[in-house]
Amino acid sequence: MSTFQGLPPGLFEFFTELQADNSKAFWQANKDRHEHDVRTPMRSLLAELSDEFGPLRLFRPNRDMRFSTDKSPYKLWTGATSEAQAVGGIGYYLEISAKGVVTGYGAMLLAPDQLRRYRAAIDDERSGAEFEELIDVLAARSLPVSHGAEDPLKTAPRGCIGHRELQVRGQPASSASRSAVWATGQPSSVQSRTRRPSRKSPSSSAS
Repeated sequence: MSTFQGLPPGLFEFFTELQADNSKAFWQANKDRHEHDVRTPMRSLLAELSDEFGPLRLFRPNRDMRFSTDKSPYKLWTGATSEAQAVGGIGYYLEISAKGVVTGYGAMLLAPDQLRRYRAAIDDERSGAEFEELIDVLAARSLPVSHGAEDPLKTAPRGCIGHRELQVRGQPASSASRSAVWATGQPSSVQSRTRRPSRKSPSSSAS
């Protein structure tokens, strides 16, 4: 029997307040709220979704600030992925914030060997054209393809002709996602927003 009873108003309130004061002092003073209003309902939601998507791993709330000019210590969202590998994995993605929900599928960070094959496939006339066609199909379903976790390229990568890669939004990885702005969610609406995009998504692989 499902234990998921929807996302509480406290989840949205927590992230709204965190956006106004993204500090360690705020976090320490509100850790119990995060556990009660964010982590606990999220774990219930992930358990509810695991029958369709398999095990889902909850992201840590801390931001990786090593290579970022933004030194805010905490993420303004909570989320999960079906992929255990940070680099080279392909899987489902879920993000929930005070603004709404983002669902997606694909590769966020390609391993070096995957990236070489990916670039070669995009630059090939046949497979590159197929990739562009797939992007159009997904866009028609309101599932735009993004560049994953990396910044889009501004110039052709070394050793590549590059014309097609840059045309295909200069993306060093590929993931299809859907965003939706919502009010506080009931169980059925949250689950349907998560499940609906994936059921009709064409299968693809970058591995």
